[in-house]
Amino acid sequence: MMRYKNLRLLGAFVGVAVVTSGLLSACSTGQSPAASSTLKVLAWKGGGTEPAGIAEINAAFEKSHPGVKIDFTYMPAGDSYTQKLSAELLAGNAPDVFMGDPVSTKTLASSGYLADLGKQSWASDVLPDLKSFTQGSDGKVYAAPTELIGITTYANMDLLKKVGITEVPTTRSIFLDDMAKLKGAGITPLSLPDKSAWTAESTLQQIASTLVYRDDPKWDQKFIAGKTSFVRDWSSSAKQLVDLDSQGYVAWKSELGIDEWSQGLQDFKAGKSAFWVQGAWNLSGVLQAGINAQIFPWPADDGKQVATLFGGVMWQVNKASKADTVAKEYVDYWSTGHSAPFVNAENAISPFKSVSTPKSDATAPFNAAYAAGQYRILPYNTWLNGNGGQLGQAVQGMLLGQSTQQQLLATYDTLGRKALTSK
Repeated sequence: MMRYKNLRLLGAFVGVAVVTSGLLSACSTGQSPAASSTLKVLAWKGGGTEPAGIAEINAAFEKSHPGVKIDFTYMPAGDSYTQKLSAELLAGNAPDVFMGDPVSTKTLASSGYLADLGKQSWASDVLPDLKSFTQGSDGKVYAAPTELIGITTYANMDLLKKVGITEVPTTRSIFLDDMAKLKGAGITPLSLPDKSAWTAESTLQQIASTLVYRDDPKWDQKFIAGKTSFVRDWSSSAKQLVDLDSQGYVAWKSELGIDEWSQGLQDFKAGKSAFWVQGAWNLSGVLQAGINAQIFPWPADDGKQVATLFGGVMWQVNKASKADTVAKEYVDYWSTGHSAPFVNAENAISPFKSVSTPKSDATAPFNAAYAAGQYRILPYNTWLNGNGGQLGQAVQGMLLGQSTQQQLLATYDTLGRKALTSK
């Protein structure tokens, strides 16, 4: 399982370093890599419980680039990544290529650590709505996207069938009716484990996608310009989140004691609830556990659901790399249609215009909203950037009755403005 809890939809997730070894002088001078060239790559995906098809991609790259050896290292995500990468960059011995995200792209580019990738062939093929997430503050491209991935609602279709439901809900009223039927049959309708303050905040973002962004897709730009606020526009979204408890579908005080990345995930894999909120990257593991699952956007009142997405992981190249040529070739390889095993494993959407997205029954409801143009990409590079978990903690406080909905939204206004001014 990829622990995107470090990103927490708050922009706190950081890139993982890639450890570098010296390459032959032919690589450092921009020539084709020599026979004994080694490219070391470290990432937070590609091993452990998240193979993500990376070994397959690396093997194919080596086959198509005779003489290049990829020395790939996987490490789970965590604070150690930030410390490791920072220390190596400061010491001047940082990796050639490392996995990053929209937040680290801005930060590391501003510090002068990333190579400009704007002249690579794939740079003009990035989906228009995703381009700003690959750029530094100067507008240059410093990262190659690997995916556009969903924060989404899961349905255990077999549990739904037990009460006569054959499709995922497409409207708010159907969703509530479905949960009432499930509860009446003794089936837990919805699980939102939130110990690390990720799920409730993620669910609030999904609700806002349907209630705020569906009718005002430029809401983020208005907030950045100071023309609107969370207090003004997000009240209905916060209320809908709170009401899940009063309606009897979620017991927030209990959910806040369950870890979403371990027990919560295992509970859904064990068939203990009909609906669940998580990232699409966990879908493969859910299916492998034997759950007949589908993912879908949080239902809107009239059925025009908005899929909630974010830029996902990205590849970055160290500006000081002595393996500049082969490092960029590695990133190019990922960015020109060879990353299908990864996109498939992640149940993601291709970030490139010319590369098709894999199709499956499990992702069909979610991807249909995206294909219809009904989607929102979470703004990790603007107001959602770098709040260090404070937004999720503020949501938890509201759900515990420690603050009101309006106080929560005032906190969002304050933290959002702070993120914008600290860019």
